[in-house]
This record gives sequence, C-alpha cells and structure tokens, in this order.
Amino acid sequence: MQTAFQSFRPFQWQWGDKKWLIWGSGMSEQISDRAGLPSLIASLKEYLPARLRRDVPVVPVVRLSGTIGAITPLRPGLTLAGVAKTLERAFAMRNARAVALVINSPGGAPVQSRQIYLRIRQLAAEKKLPVLVFVEDVAASGGYMIACAGDEIFCDPSSILGSIGVVGGSFGFQELIKKIGVERRLYTAGEHKAMLDPFLPEDPDDVARLKAIQRDIHALFISLVKESRGNRLKGGDDVLFTGEYWAGERSVSLGLADGIGDLRSTLRARYGEKVLMPLIAPAKGLLSGLLGRRSGADALAPVDGIRALPDDLISALETRAIWAKFGL
Repeated sequence: MQTAFQSFRPFQWQWGDKKWLIWGSGMSEQISDRAGLPSLIASLKEYLPARLRRDVPVVPVVRLSGTIGAITPLRPGLTLAGVAKTLERAFAMRNARAVALVINSPGGAPVQSRQIYLRIRQLAAEKKLPVLVFVEDVAASGGYMIACAGDEIFCDPSSILGSIGVVGGSFGFQELIKKIGVERRLYTAGEHKAMLDPFLPEDPDDVARLKAIQRDIHALFISLVKESRGNRLKGGDDVLFTGEYWAGERSVSLGLADGIGDLRSTLRARYGEKVLMPLIAPAKGLLSGLLGRRSGADALAPVDGIRALPDDLISALETRAIWAKFGL
C-alpha cells in the first residue's frame, strides 16, 4: 500500500523567471519547507502593492495649512476637531516608519495651537513613531508652536519661523459714534464685564489686565518651546522670545529648526529611494465640498455668485492681514 507521503512527487512551478520545487499530488498540492517555501514567499511579495509590503518604508504626510482657530462657519481655520481624524489615520498607517507634517501657518488661536501640538505628541508616544516637520512659507506664532511637536524641524532657506509671542488687537469707535449721533447704551453686572469695549474710551486698567493675561500665555508658549527644543536653542530669551521672526538659515543657527531640507529629498535620504509618502487628506463632507476651504486671494471671491456675508468678509480681511504680517 502506498503511503500519503509516497504518493507525493516533486515538480517544478514557475512564475515569471522564478522557479520552485513543489511537492504535490493531483489537485491537493502541498508545499514542504524543503521545497523552497521561504524563497516562494519572498518572491510573491514582489507582486504585492508596495503599501502592503513590510520591506517598503512608508512615511505618511499630513498638511497643516492656514490660520489657526475657528474663523467663521464658512471659513474654518485649523482646529483640533478638524485635524484629529487625519492625524490619527496617519499615525495608524501600516508599515509607517515616521509621520511627516508639512506646516504653512502664520498662527492664530493659542488654545487650538497647543491642543494640536499635544495631540501630535500623544499619538507619537502611543505609536512610537518619530515626527518630522517641514515648514513651507511660514511657521510663526501658533504655527511654530505646532511645529515644535516635531522631533526634527526642517525648513526652506526662505521659510519664516518664530514670532514666539502673543498679540491682540481691537478698534476704537467712540469718536465715530459721536460724529454720527449714536448714543452707546451698555448695561452690565460685573465691574469689568465691558472691558475693552470698542465703543467706549480705552481704560488703562483694562489694558493692564489684558497685558497680564498675555504675559501668562506668553510664558506657557516659552515653556513649550524650551521643553520641545531643549539644548538645541542657541539664542537667549531676550532674542528668541520677543516675538521676532527669522528666515530659514538664521532659524537653524538659533536652534528653532534642525536643518534646511525639503520633504522629498530628506525622506529619500533617510529611508531610501523607494520610500512611500502618501498624503493623508481630511475627509470631505458634502457641505465642505460645495463651499471649499479658501484662503489668501480666494478668500474674497464670491460663493456661488453671492458675496461673502459681512462677518465672513471681515474674517477674510483679518486672515489676509495675518499672512501679510510676514510678507505673504
């Protein structure tokens, strides 16, 4: 009687220019370790999509662009709620060796800036992945705070970095309403509830209170930068934390960035020519797809032939002014 093993016979199996010795019988072929299984598996990997192969490095890319904070419902800026899912998808990508952030932001709301920074660092710790930041035109104020979430920061020689400070502004309309015969009527419960009201004369005590708040926020910003950059910082506090900003080479010499480099060249030099750099884009709903996210010159363009609402127009002008501060 012939045993099951004796019924098996060797034969060659070929795929392309690869050949393997297979042990099998009829339609129930079985592959033995002796028959070159490791070689077979290795060769089959060549036919898998690159993103599924463990030997192909992957560095997902997330773009963080625009002013930070909720501008208006039609023109949302960068917020944690808006970028959280995109960041989570990037850090969860299979075979990721690192996560790259491309930042182009003149800053904005300090709370949203810090929350985005913290979420990036939390994900990096959970997934044990390094974060590489690439600055495009500008990473200033809150934009630089987010950039500090990177283990390394790279920039272009013409990039602008810094502006580590706090700013606030308003207008005074009290003389205008007098000229046009408008009487201001304001009722409050609380001595300082109407602090810095633009239709009332400026109160020095109110200004002092505002500046005290700004100093507290500034101190938090300074602490975050020092904790993130550590002994890489080369300038003194009287240089780095005055709100001044610098171009790329000077930023590197001050320790605000680690080097000059672009995304593609830097990742290829570090992870090899075959590195994949998939862009992780935010999911778009129907409303966002119809309205779009616009900035810069497009911010004043009509939506479906209708001019922007007054509050949207004002926010667009404010956004334009923030970018213009850095010559952009």
